[in-house]
Amino acid sequence: MKDLARFSGERTVSSALDQSARLPAQVRLVTISDEEADQRIDNFLLRICKGVPKSHIYRVLRSGEVRVNKGRIDQTYRLKEGDVVRIPPIRVAEKAAHAVPGAEFRILLEDNHLLVIDKPAGVAVHGGSGVSYGVIEQLRAARPDAKFLELVHRLDRETSGILMLAKKRSALTNLHEQMRDGETDKRYLALVHGDWQNSRQHVKLPLFKYNTPDGERRVRVQADGMPSHTVFNLVRRFGDFVLLEAELKTGRTHQIRVHLASTGFPIAGDDKYGDFGLNRALQKPEGARIALKRMFLHAHQITFRHPDSGQPVTLRAQLATECEQFLKSLEKASA
Repeated sequence: MKDLARFSGERTVSSALDQSARLPAQVRLVTISDEEADQRIDNFLLRICKGVPKSHIYRVLRSGEVRVNKGRIDQTYRLKEGDVVRIPPIRVAEKAAHAVPGAEFRILLEDNHLLVIDKPAGVAVHGGSGVSYGVIEQLRAARPDAKFLELVHRLDRETSGILMLAKKRSALTNLHEQMRDGETDKRYLALVHGDWQNSRQHVKLPLFKYNTPDGERRVRVQADGMPSHTVFNLVRRFGDFVLLEAELKTGRTHQIRVHLASTGFPIAGDDKYGDFGLNRALQKPEGARIALKRMFLHAHQITFRHPDSGQPVTLRAQLATECEQFLKSLEKASA
């Protein structure tokens, strides 16, 4: 694959931008590869100009300082393979350039097209809503030479397990098509409290997204919401608790959490839709049972077609250690 850019010392644009607080400002010429093609110029600049405020990116675009093939463009221009983008001197503040610490996560699969990791609970997948940075920003910081790295899908901050990222735009597009067409099979493990009856149960409840007065994103069952379908399989009973496997037939925000809460079986430790009294009790050990200090929801399996070979791929992430230990303590307590 062609380099994104060539300029003094053959440094890439990403690494140069990271060091721009220390280097003299300079014009950069970026040649667009096939993987960067077909995205808007504003999105491209936001991705490669790490640490530069969004408002400044749009101000530079409006000024006409950014050129493509020596001509002026607006922020809606879609890049083509072979385009040469002129990026004017943009100085990144020292604080912004070092705001995101690089991090790596347990890798389940990595090749030239995909990176699939096992995300721990408590880590957001991306920055925003009061979170400065997440998995995607940390991985980009840890891999400054990566020419393309984007989230294929998302997990809630308190959900652990399988998270897919694309290393090529073609892989991202292909996997999004598979998800839209219902070709992927995503399965989660969830722990609920109560007398769950059925070995296999379909839940089809429409879900509506809204924001609370303080701006927090929430979901509720509502007649005019998006059609949503989850299949729950009973895995094992642990005294008064039941471990379920959830098959996602649609991929709505907070789908598993709201479907379970709406049927009277909220997920243990769920701080948005859960049984808050039970959650408080679970945060303290009792007898043989240890404390549960997270939401018990884990993305444990995914099946998809590889975006390059077309061959089926099934990946599994072992249940998070703290969840595994909690189940063992429930087993002892119930015995």
